[in-house]
Amino acid sequence: MRNIEIKAHLRDWDTAVETCLSLNTVNKGILRQVDTYFNVPEGRLKLREAEPGGCELIYYHRPDVVEPKPSEYQLQEVPPALKDFLATALGVNAVVDKERHLYLWRNVRIHLDQVQGLGRFIEFEAVLSEFYDEEDSRENIRQLLREFALESTDLLAASYQDMITYPNRTR
Repeated sequence: MRNIEIKAHLRDWDTAVETCLSLNTVNKGILRQVDTYFNVPEGRLKLREAEPGGCELIYYHRPDVVEPKPSEYQLQEVPPALKDFLATALGVNAVVDKERHLYLWRNVRIHLDQVQGLGRFIEFEAVLSEFYDEEDSRENIRQLLREFALESTDLLAASYQDMITYPNRTR
């Protein structure tokens, strides 16, 4: 599967929520997610425990750049016991604990995240499909960057995993 995504520091939580409402997004509620990242030679491998929801293994490749970037990913539902198995076999690189407020707009998942130890962030993930190609998705993200008044200095290349693993990495 493939999407186009971007992440940024979130300066004003309340304004972001108001913007979501003004765009007539679909509010999918609040998710508690704990992502355990494992040591792998390339890409990223994490086991996500979500409430509500279940447990899934996510493997993905994505360049670390600030502009909207493609992400190739695979998802697989797994039993929670797999976490201990993978931790023993591969070693844990980082654990990201977050509260995610999820909104849907067109083909874009808007995430307002409160990440333990890191702060508040906003992410846009535009899922590619037969109805939305890469250019449509990039245009939707550009429109959201304008709607949320995000500036280039707000944008991040680093993942939450990187920010936890390398605390001095700010972008």
